[in-house]
Amino acid sequence: MRCQRCGRPVCADCQRPAPVGVQCPDCVAEAAAAIPARRTTLGGQLRQGPPVVTLTFIGLCAASYVIGLVNPAWVDQLAFNPLLGQSQPYRFLTAAFLHASTIHIASNLIALWFIGPYLEQALGRARFTTLYLLAAVGGQVGVVLLAGPTGSWNTWVVGASGAVFGLFGAIFFVMRRLGGNATGIIGVIVLNVLIGFVVPGIAWQAHAGGLVVGALLGAAYAFAPPARRRLVAVAVPVALVVVMAVAVKLVYASVNIVFL
Repeated sequence: MRCQRCGRPVCADCQRPAPVGVQCPDCVAEAAAAIPARRTTLGGQLRQGPPVVTLTFIGLCAASYVIGLVNPAWVDQLAFNPLLGQSQPYRFLTAAFLHASTIHIASNLIALWFIGPYLEQALGRARFTTLYLLAAVGGQVGVVLLAGPTGSWNTWVVGASGAVFGLFGAIFFVMRRLGGNATGIIGVIVLNVLIGFVVPGIAWQAHAGGLVVGALLGAAYAFAPPARRRLVAVAVPVALVVVMAVAVKLVYASVNIVFL
């Protein structure tokens, strides 16, 4: 038998049924690649199967929590406080994968599981990953900017709450853009913000920082003109990184700390 497209011989094991005759695996793959990818209203690629990025973040947080239980030094090496953040800036991100208790990690990962797949599908994997990571960093930036450089700067900050609040901020604008009812999201945001002020031991500054960063990115992604989506997906995150770095540097400079 010969492939109906390229004419090359194809064995019985490799034959792929076609409307007329058979095709070889190479031609089948070439035809599949030529089909335009289906996309959501906001430009995210429609994918079948599980939300890979959301599950990856959940897995990283769970694995990090288990490692911290076995080896407490793991938390000491990756947790954040503003005094160490100036000399070890990686802590602005790594702290988002640590959690203080089972209730702490469960509440964050449940929220991530309910919101993450929706945003990952709507925005696509690349923009969703950028949103989550920058909101996580924004949480620690919020602590630097909003917590006074006194005793509170010695307080350790851990948790994915900043990233989760970033998803709250983003999903509000995404739902508004797609014509959904965002009233419920406003209620969830307000409730969680109030909890941050009422319950002791919660860094409300991290919630605020993540919420602002997530809302800005979500609005940019949701309302970017289709022809400018790729540009917005690069320019806005870069601009946010620059703004956050400058803001943190100015705060550190005001208390005579050099930000590396």
